[in-house]
Amino acid sequence: MASAVERTDDLVREYLIYRGFTSALKHLDSEIKSDKEKGFRVDKIIDQLQHFIQTYDLAGLKEYWGYLDRRLFSRLEDVYRPTVNKLRTSLFRYYLVHTIQNQEKTQEFFQKQAAELQGQAEWRDWFVLPFIPVPEQNPAFSPYFSLQWADTFLVSLHNFLSVLFQCISLIFPPQPVLLSFDAEVQRSTSIQEESEQLRQMLFALQGESKAKKAEEMVHHKLPAYVQHMDRLGDTEDLVTSQRATNPITPSRNFFSTFLPQGRRTPARTPQGPPGSSPTQAALGRKDPTAGQVRVRGSEKKADSSDTEGQPETDTTDSPTNQTRSGSEVGGPGVEQPFIKLSQEEYGEHHSSIMHCRVDCSGRRVASLDVDGVVKVWSFNPIMQTKATIMSKSPLLSLEWATKPDRLLLLGSGVGTVRLYDTEAKKNLYEMTIDDAHPRILSLAYSPSGTSFVCSAAANVSRPGSVTEMMPRASLPVSGQLLLWDTKTVKQQLQFALEPGPVAVNCTAFNHNGNLLVTGAADGWIRLFDMQRYESVMSWKAHDGEVYSVEFSYDENTVFSIGEDGKFIQWNIHRSGVKQSEYSLSQDAVGPFVLSGYSGYKQVQVPRGRLFAFDSEGQHVLTCSSTGGLIYRLNKGEAGLESVLSLGGHKAPVVTVDWCSAVDCGTCLTASMDGKIKLSTLLAQKP
Repeated sequence: MASAVERTDDLVREYLIYRGFTSALKHLDSEIKSDKEKGFRVDKIIDQLQHFIQTYDLAGLKEYWGYLDRRLFSRLEDVYRPTVNKLRTSLFRYYLVHTIQNQEKTQEFFQKQAAELQGQAEWRDWFVLPFIPVPEQNPAFSPYFSLQWADTFLVSLHNFLSVLFQCISLIFPPQPVLLSFDAEVQRSTSIQEESEQLRQMLFALQGESKAKKAEEMVHHKLPAYVQHMDRLGDTEDLVTSQRATNPITPSRNFFSTFLPQGRRTPARTPQGPPGSSPTQAALGRKDPTAGQVRVRGSEKKADSSDTEGQPETDTTDSPTNQTRSGSEVGGPGVEQPFIKLSQEEYGEHHSSIMHCRVDCSGRRVASLDVDGVVKVWSFNPIMQTKATIMSKSPLLSLEWATKPDRLLLLGSGVGTVRLYDTEAKKNLYEMTIDDAHPRILSLAYSPSGTSFVCSAAANVSRPGSVTEMMPRASLPVSGQLLLWDTKTVKQQLQFALEPGPVAVNCTAFNHNGNLLVTGAADGWIRLFDMQRYESVMSWKAHDGEVYSVEFSYDENTVFSIGEDGKFIQWNIHRSGVKQSEYSLSQDAVGPFVLSGYSGYKQVQVPRGRLFAFDSEGQHVLTCSSTGGLIYRLNKGEAGLESVLSLGGHKAPVVTVDWCSAVDCGTCLTASMDGKIKLSTLLAQKP
């Protein structure tokens, strides 16, 4: 009730200012200052009572309690009258205990209250109090001088008033319409939560129904006229057409608690280009048996969903497919680790994306395009833009703050970093980093929330030109790695970069912020101890630049992607020792190329994250020319095992992110045409 009254007062004050009713506003402020009900705030009422007691203002104490009695307590039912009387008696006893330090005030109390109190049994023994030398040691009065009794009384009074104000609408009917907005907000929130729960249950039932239908179609005995068919092409047409009639993919708001985890994922048949029939989509592949079902015997084989929607060449020529999943190469009964529940598109950008990151709470996304436009948007329960940030100077990097998670760091190409509040939609600070190194290539916010690391690099072209879309220069560019304190908004220190000052392309903290790993333009990876602020190890990692670097799930290793097209896992306990090495295609590494009309080509070097892990660190999401690719990380010589292709893009994907803050993992893939795909996955627990 108190919060509703306070917000209503603010709204009325705002309205009066808007209308120019200054006289009414002055009267309102004056009335609020003298409000004896204190806006129905219990803490303020108790503070007022204690103020009268501490100043020995007996008249003020009696008058204020009398007002509360007439205004509030008298409206209660008779059954609560004994409680009110006991609280009044305890209040005056609390006052008397305080007046023992001033005997004149004690005698004054009994002189003024004698006529009223002498007929009350609970006060009969208290008239001797002024004549007792040390009342706090007297057995009859010592309990009232204890701190425990005072605390018990104040808590009882606080609870009584709190319950009273919660039922204020029953005491003062009818309640003003203006105050009912708080109840309406709570009611609306409750309805939304209930609607969301019912929708999730509906999605769960649809998913179970779909899975049962798929199992019946694949595992149950086929009709007799199908069993005796000799042409596999006819069988394929039949199965594909049956699958085409399945319900649409459930929405992303589908939680694992409503879906049996042991259920096998139904096989899916790749889709062909728009306008083609299911038969054409299946027959247009190099493998003539892909997507077919063998009708004689118990052997059944179907395409894995990781080739859905990809061109023909992706299944054979791409280096990323050098180790295919067991479900694709013929292992019967292989379960997929993820189900793609839905895929939605965010299309508010009009140029290529550079960065796309989910905040640590998994509620908001910040995306930056090459035109310097930042969009802050949410996707649950619906996809909507929360804020748009325009900048006169080019923006090159962004990073979410960890505490509070509504803040966003924006690094520019003119040597500044802005701290932006996405809820208030305003800049909090703008920090000038270094004029000699104006390009802010990377930002990393410490998990402690007290500092951030900033990578600044020198210009690579003449002043005033922007070449972030073009490949970087062949020679490493000079740069600095700086630590800034967010409380003082000042530079704390500059890290030493050995063997020389070089531009750092990517930075990442471990879970507690004690370690920082960086990848630089000279191909070196450097590991910093954030307790001593010094490099503990460094090694030559790639031929060419390091584009992206991250800690592994257990933080015993570091993964990196470099200009040489290699995806490498490094042991941080043994400097420069490779634990695993995988080769990726240029589609996953960059520079990324988008061909246009009349031979025009747009080239973009990597800026954002090129790979991201799931919540358990067992799968990795990478870029590709048509969407994100998910691999299982295998130990030893098994290499990367492709498990799912997210697809959906018509231009190369340049940055990815994987949020596992909710039960349904959310994968973000952002491309050169400005489109961002949000794919919702459901993990299949073994």
